[in-house]
Amino acid sequence: MPQQPDIIILNPDEMRWDALGHAGNPASRTPHLDAFAQNDAVSFRRAYCQNPVCVPSRCSFFTGLYPHVYGHRTMQYLQHPGESNLFRELKNAGYHVWMNSRNDLTAAQFPGLVEQQADEIYYGEPRSAAPRPAAVPSPAPAAGRDPFFYSHYRGHDKTGPDPDVQAAQAACRRILELPKDQPLCLFLGWMNPHPPYEVEREYYDRIDPAAVPAPVRLEDCAGKARMIGRLHELVELDDYTAEQWRELRRVYLAQCAKIDDLFGMVCGALKQAGRYDASAIFVLSDHGDFCGDYGLPEKAQNCFEDCLTRVPLLIKPPKGQAVDPGQTDSLAELVDFYATAMDYAGVAPDHDHFGRSLRPVVENRAATVRQYVCCEGGRNPGETQCDEWHASGPAGPRPWRDEYWPKKTAQKDDLTHEKGTMICDGHYKYVERPSGANELYDLAADPQEKTNLYPAQAESPLVLRLRLALLGWYQTTCDTVPRPYDSRMTDEQLWRIAANWCPPEREAQVRAYIRAHPGVGINPLRMAVEKMLEEPLGIG
Repeated sequence: MPQQPDIIILNPDEMRWDALGHAGNPASRTPHLDAFAQNDAVSFRRAYCQNPVCVPSRCSFFTGLYPHVYGHRTMQYLQHPGESNLFRELKNAGYHVWMNSRNDLTAAQFPGLVEQQADEIYYGEPRSAAPRPAAVPSPAPAAGRDPFFYSHYRGHDKTGPDPDVQAAQAACRRILELPKDQPLCLFLGWMNPHPPYEVEREYYDRIDPAAVPAPVRLEDCAGKARMIGRLHELVELDDYTAEQWRELRRVYLAQCAKIDDLFGMVCGALKQAGRYDASAIFVLSDHGDFCGDYGLPEKAQNCFEDCLTRVPLLIKPPKGQAVDPGQTDSLAELVDFYATAMDYAGVAPDHDHFGRSLRPVVENRAATVRQYVCCEGGRNPGETQCDEWHASGPAGPRPWRDEYWPKKTAQKDDLTHEKGTMICDGHYKYVERPSGANELYDLAADPQEKTNLYPAQAESPLVLRLRLALLGWYQTTCDTVPRPYDSRMTDEQLWRIAANWCPPEREAQVRAYIRAHPGVGINPLRMAVEKMLEEPLGIG
């Protein structure tokens, strides 16, 4: 039997699709990823996450299940005992699973549960005990504070050890040290390019500021989501100049250039160890980042613009598997990553899921596996357990030094943070909300999603088609039935039934059979008892 291929998963956080050079961004500097996409892998131009924040997204793409299936649609509800995922399944199939500790997947309050996912977890290097600054009042120019504190911008003079670099170095050591006959599943979850927007000078200098695309201005838009309007009010960045936004976006692209270097480092180690060719390599991001679009930094959980939901997804199959390198416009969801990784590993999933293997597209970029992609976020009214920051701090205006205060405040409002579900066919994007504050965009004519067409198209055949497709998606993916069978009767009930078919001297034998076959039905039990009666007592 041929050896299982290594499964290498490289997961930058908050990287937009258009942060890649081969996506057409003139300011991007990602030569390693660009060459990877051109020569060895398929890069999906239209891959979408299933939730615009990290925990729900990871609970989805590591299981092939949508966030709504088991309620993983908040930052505060992670996987619990009894739930499966790719790491545990590959570990059980004989893989040596190595990961760094940024997994945002498994609930940590259950002793040992996180550790069960892997053979090794890299927790980082010891850090200095330098005291953190105490909380101070929110920024105000009169107090000498940065009036643009909520931009998350910190600049290009970052120094000192970086956890992303250290994790990549640790991964390279494991790649070089592990015996070649041991299949490896390696997961690197990187913080970059996550806010704060801060980077070392060497990466910053790679980005040409004149080439950085300008952000989408909210003033040029019509009909955007309540969350975007409310966040825009709270971050108070109306006076942020075009040059300041360009600077913030330059730092973000520099963070992406840093990820590109780390990607090149890991691939170099795989090649040095003789493992690159035989590895299935996946590069994917949890979700995107506003990065100045609509006058906002960071992200929002119930907004579905491409800058938040359209993400990099690059797949290189292991040696011996067909590949058609380059870019594809075939639609993909991140749940498909799970199905594809399990496919290349040759491991059968231990649970029903909704991912589709992207192997046909990897083999032929013109192939398609999906007609629609979906994404979901937000919460129901009063559902405070689904508002990860609902209990964080008082409700007064800007009460403390906390960069996430605007988001925390906006999410406390039921209507602003209401549930939303997006469906997209690659041309049109439709967002359904319970309040009726729906959105419709023609991505071909309006790729920056400036004009919401829904008010004029609410009763159109187009909206009806997308709504029916969304209903069909929800109906077919609303839940899964666990595979194990449950017993409708206790052991005592089953024995009482079996006692009608056999003499008392067989009681111990029948009870032992019932204990050894939990969930056995009445008919299988009767056949087992009849077989016992054909044999001498004590044999069975």
